[in-house]
Amino acid sequence: MIDWRPIEVLLVEDDQGDILLTREAFELNKVRNRLHVVTDGEQAMAFLRRQEGYGGVPRPDLILLDLNLPRKSGLEVLGEIKADSDLRMIPVVILTTSEAEEDILHSYRLHANAYVSKPVDFAQFIRVVRQIDNFFVTVVKLPHLGSTPDGGT
Repeated sequence: MIDWRPIEVLLVEDDQGDILLTREAFELNKVRNRLHVVTDGEQAMAFLRRQEGYGGVPRPDLILLDLNLPRKSGLEVLGEIKADSDLRMIPVVILTTSEAEEDILHSYRLHANAYVSKPVDFAQFIRVVRQIDNFFVTVVKLPHLGSTPDGGT
């Protein structure tokens, strides 16, 4: 049986243009997911830990994480997520403009689930978002972590 439950997606991105592109891509692709946005690494961790005004937010099923963030880099955020027993099961897709080999290697060493370079062309960006959605919603079976910090168990 197919689970049609929308997934909660946390986009961690500081570039307003990329945020707009992602929102448009979700709308154009008719993506069923709910998109939440934070604009720096510290906000990301507050959201994930439900602190500092994020007490009622849902637990993300998927995180789209930029590497170049203010206040705390994407690599620092990824490291904290994967070191935290309450958060490490959430899949993290690095979605960034960086194509530097050291960023790719460092991301996978920190257990990123995927590393995707952001296309600058809008049509290509739409295709990338569609592929991420197809993979993580249609192909991959995500755990139902629930809304409790312990994953609903």
